[in-house]
Amino acid sequence: MKYNQLGKTGVLVSELCLGTMTFGGKGFWVPIGEVTQDGANEIVKSSVDAGINFIDTANVYSEGLSEIILGKAIKDLGLSRQSLVIATKVRGRVGPHANQVGLSRLHITDSVNDSLERLGMSHIDLLYIHGVDPITPLEETMRGLEDVVRSGKVRYIGVSNHSAWQMMKANGFADKMGYEKFVATQNYYSIAGRDMEREIVPMAMSEGISIMPWSPLAGGFLSGKYTRTNEIAGDSRRDSFDFPPINKEKAYDIIDLLITIGKKHNVTAAQVALAWVLKQPGITSVIIGAKTKLQLTDNIQATGLALTTDELSQLNQISELPSEYPEWMFKRQIQGRFPD
Repeated sequence: MKYNQLGKTGVLVSELCLGTMTFGGKGFWVPIGEVTQDGANEIVKSSVDAGINFIDTANVYSEGLSEIILGKAIKDLGLSRQSLVIATKVRGRVGPHANQVGLSRLHITDSVNDSLERLGMSHIDLLYIHGVDPITPLEETMRGLEDVVRSGKVRYIGVSNHSAWQMMKANGFADKMGYEKFVATQNYYSIAGRDMEREIVPMAMSEGISIMPWSPLAGGFLSGKYTRTNEIAGDSRRDSFDFPPINKEKAYDIIDLLITIGKKHNVTAAQVALAWVLKQPGITSVIIGAKTKLQLTDNIQATGLALTTDELSQLNQISELPSEYPEWMFKRQIQGRFPD
């Protein structure tokens, strides 16, 4: 397991991050996973034994049950809190009242307090804002995040599911005010969904912001269970929860190549898909989730898969994004600007 720098901080996180969206299985989250406490304990132990020191959850996962299960797993296993980097999130609705949602100072403070109680911890290492709140100014959100950092309840902050310009605007305001800035961004990214490369990846690499891809297997679509002749896996969340959206016809072509390359290395298509993401520029830690120890072990083994230059080239070519403006103009204008 390799360890990479978290943004411009001195903190090191494992190249794989254990996602806990499968823990609990309550309400909306049932199709994603119903991992019990015993199952979660086994998954967390296997992850830590493999060298993973970075674990991701959210206050909305299974209506808070994921945080409770994760906190208890760490306690049950007797794991050192200082050996782990724990991330959670704020933004989603956590109750019926008007202010139990969003990114206001009020909701950020309440959510952090509630998450700490569920986790049974004194602090959160990395707090992400989980999405856009269209009615709360970014200035208020950054002040709210600064409040919980200064209180000692949060160590670092990150952003998820925002556009590049929003991240730059927020960090620009934070820099002006002397507030904590975002050190990480968590976004959907897979070989079947490379949209992040248009604006977010260049911005993050320029600014020294860590990129943490979620759903690197496109919600299980790239596991190898789905092909043109097998559109229903029978045991995958994608059967009943068709998310994130992808171009399935293009994805089927990608899956065919993943399977072909996987056979050459005697590994699964999922491992090839994960290995591709791990090799992409700017990636700090790839978030993996699992319902079983077997699934988890297969994913972890992707860290040891060495794809050849030719294989990476084939994968890049088959999944390449179509050129959009202003990108095609950039490519045209930079011709002749580099010395021979």
